Amino acid sequence: MPKVSPAILRWARETAGMSLEQAAKAIELNAARGQTGAARLAILEAGNAEISRQLLGRMAEKYRRPLITFYLAAPPPPGERGEDFRRSPKTAPQEFNPQLDTLIRNVRARQDVVRFLLEDDESEPLPFVGSSKIADGVDSIARGIIETTGFDLAEFRRSSDIDKAFAYLRDRLEQSGIFVLLLGDLGSHHSKIESRAFRGYAIADPIAPFIVINDNDARSAWSFTALHEAAHVWLGQTGLSGASHEAAVERFCNDVAGAILLPAIEVRAIDRTRLRDWENTVNAIGEFAAERNISRAMVAYSLLREGKITTARYRDLDDHFYGAWLKTKEKKRDKDEERRGPNRYVILRHRLGPALVGLARQYVESGSLSPTKASSLLGVKPSAVRTFLHPEGAR
Repeated sequence: MPKVSPAILRWARETAGMSLEQAAKAIELNAARGQTGAARLAILEAGNAEISRQLLGRMAEKYRRPLITFYLAAPPPPGERGEDFRRSPKTAPQEFNPQLDTLIRNVRARQDVVRFLLEDDESEPLPFVGSSKIADGVDSIARGIIETTGFDLAEFRRSSDIDKAFAYLRDRLEQSGIFVLLLGDLGSHHSKIESRAFRGYAIADPIAPFIVINDNDARSAWSFTALHEAAHVWLGQTGLSGASHEAAVERFCNDVAGAILLPAIEVRAIDRTRLRDWENTVNAIGEFAAERNISRAMVAYSLLREGKITTARYRDLDDHFYGAWLKTKEKKRDKDEERRGPNRYVILRHRLGPALVGLARQYVESGSLSPTKASSLLGVKPSAVRTFLHPEGAR
């Protein structure tokens, strides 16, 4: 097992708010050989004894840290979560969500490993990360994203469904050097984080930029969120995004994503007579969205921005579409429970994305990434790493 830095052990305990005595009790490190559990833990934190994998696993659970965090070379600096774009400066902070906090820690730990591997390979910084500012304008940044990624709106719309359309966009982003992950829980449905808590997360790192999309959100919204977070990457902003449009930077990033997926000229061309009453508006938006592989909520937001509907009508539509999606989601879950779903590894590979899985495969095969570290990066047991990386047959 790779050596664990003593500084990491102490940092993980202290940031969990535990004393040596409290931590020793929590991780079931009992007295032995005339030493109390707290004393034994102090010895481990001083680097004077080796730690077992079993004990490390209990630390990860009780300190609420992903296991991969313990293999970092040094504790990460404070404030790495980034900005909270889910609120405007005048609103109160979001209620603390421990599951979301743990998810972000997990993502940061994975990103640290990826960055280390790429830096060790002397990878060049990506020039587009932090290359823009809001003053450049929506169209300029949208154009930069399109040109850098080679995104083709016509090809996106030719996709047979929203899943294939998202896969195309994800490939364009990943081919440009951005890792795109679908994460909305801590490994089981019991730890699910609702989309109203967060929709996306961006790490604007020039070596290993990450985009995380909450896959508990509507699948039709994933592409919009991906491009919203890409805008944050272009602006050099690391942080959390949500459903609120109160913060100016969130409206700006929404407008960038909208300019790419739904040019304003198309929204302006919508006949106002189709929006004359509730039923016609809902139907018109549904048809318009389906033809373009985008969400109804995105279309409604674009109509609001173009002055086609009022703020009150937009809010009603947003609530309506969200409620309808929840009902559809419940029906799908009931059907999924009646039939056997895909293999867990198939789902996990999809969530992590081809870029991250491919990078892990490359470095495991070269010997630069141990199975133990790869297991933490991928979320599988060390003994299952090769099977996971080679679904056609372990070798």
